[in-house]
Amino acid sequence: MSRIKKFIGLFLLITTALSLPAKDKMILASTTSTMDSGLFDVLIPPFEQKYDCQVKVIAVGTGQAMRLGRDGNADVLLVHDRASEEAFVAEGFGLERLPVMHNDFLIVGPKSNPAGIGVKGEALSSALKKIVESQSPFVSRGDDSGTHKMELRLWALVGARPGEGAYIESGSGMEVSLRIANEKKAYCLVDRATWLSHQKESDALQEMLSGSSELFNPYAVIVVSAARFKWVNHKLAQAFADFLRSEQGQNIIRHYGVEQFGSPLYFPDVIR
Repeated sequence: MSRIKKFIGLFLLITTALSLPAKDKMILASTTSTMDSGLFDVLIPPFEQKYDCQVKVIAVGTGQAMRLGRDGNADVLLVHDRASEEAFVAEGFGLERLPVMHNDFLIVGPKSNPAGIGVKGEALSSALKKIVESQSPFVSRGDDSGTHKMELRLWALVGARPGEGAYIESGSGMEVSLRIANEKKAYCLVDRATWLSHQKESDALQEMLSGSSELFNPYAVIVVSAARFKWVNHKLAQAFADFLRSEQGQNIIRHYGVEQFGSPLYFPDVIR
């Protein structure tokens, strides 16, 4: 009799589970920096709870995230390369580029500072030229990410970049690239969120230069076009975009990192 009761109980449990509606699902393509900083750990759970859904995050470089969007393999993007974002929308792959938050990039480098950069008041172009001229090692992400695109624009400002042997392409995300820079005692362009999150283990490096207007780093959300891709979860993607820009979402962004690092890792753009 006990076996029959157990069987009936198991049967009822399974049939009840099968009868429950499946949770709505959404694919978010975003950057390794937002993932590595831990922001999604505090931002996504309240959204999932509010909408009784599941969010799958694909954390790649901005270029790859936008390729996922162009192929209809993501419902919504959170990325940080304005020129690419505007092209994505203009070409009809996304509805609108909506600002969410910002921080900045900075140049970190070995404490020995072989290029001699970071003099008080030094212009960004001057520091970049010193890195090139001294042939000091520099780690590039080399992955078509927003950070990589920014780095290439910076080299274009001075018309050169470190030569072969000094220029190290990681082909990886920001956390891995920073780790390589630490091991190689090399200079590196890094977003502030990743730097603050991993500064302690980057013991061979220190902040060299920041604060330049050229290093501004804005993030935006783009809902992938349902007119182009009928299968995307447009309703949930739009809800996510609205959540990021809502008072709740902006306050999560505003306070993330303050307790641990003494400063926010990102600054909200909608609610100041």
